[in-house]
Amino acid sequence: MLVYVLTVVLIILFLLFASLRIMMEYERAVVLFLGRFQAVKGPGLIIVIPFLQRMIKVDLRTITMDVPSQDLITRDNVSVNVNAVLYFRVLKPKEAIINVENYILATEQLAQTTLRSVLGQHELDELLAERERLNEDIQTILDQQTDQWGIKVANVEIKHVDIDVTMVRAIAKQAEAERERRAKVIHADGEFQASSKLVDAAEKLSSQAGSMQLRYLQTLTEIAGEKSSTIVFPLPVNVLDAIQNWTNEPQVKEVSEE
Repeated sequence: MLVYVLTVVLIILFLLFASLRIMMEYERAVVLFLGRFQAVKGPGLIIVIPFLQRMIKVDLRTITMDVPSQDLITRDNVSVNVNAVLYFRVLKPKEAIINVENYILATEQLAQTTLRSVLGQHELDELLAERERLNEDIQTILDQQTDQWGIKVANVEIKHVDIDVTMVRAIAKQAEAERERRAKVIHADGEFQASSKLVDAAEKLSSQAGSMQLRYLQTLTEIAGEKSSTIVFPLPVNVLDAIQNWTNEPQVKEVSEE
């Protein structure tokens, strides 16, 4: 009789200890009773009746997933290799267990297909220059599609965009040509502004009678300060006009009377 009682007590203690579960602060337990969803329990100490209840543990912390490299063709027919990193977490443990078989694997596969689909709609220049906007587009699509799984996609970051060596050289040539074009435009714009200022200065000088002579004196002062072996004296234009008018006048010879 004593042996029977001890056996029953041991069985009860074993079942009691076997039914105790400790959930961490970042964990939740999805409890199924005879195959049906019953409750989400935790954190702390919970009781799960053996053989009648089943517990599935779900981690609520943010998961960092490295999306494998994907080969894709951009809209301008350039073959690139792109990989990314995905940050997501479970918000609804019930949906994450009941609505999808393996939410981590499903999220990974969805991230790969979405990465190829979204980036394939853009040109190579957009992949290289507008990476932040593309990250937001991918994150929005993934967040909408994983909402039924109880998952929140917090962020998506494109890590590397690998292209062929020949394409790298072509991009370098394109960048160099763009820099040369900008330099020529800036130089032409500077010449245009300088010519406009010279025209204004010429009009200003011509409007004052003595301003041109003052300009000549200033130029002579600048030349005298330099170590130059040849000094050119500018001749006023009005002097040249007077000389030209004098040379154009007919010369009258005086005939002496004998």
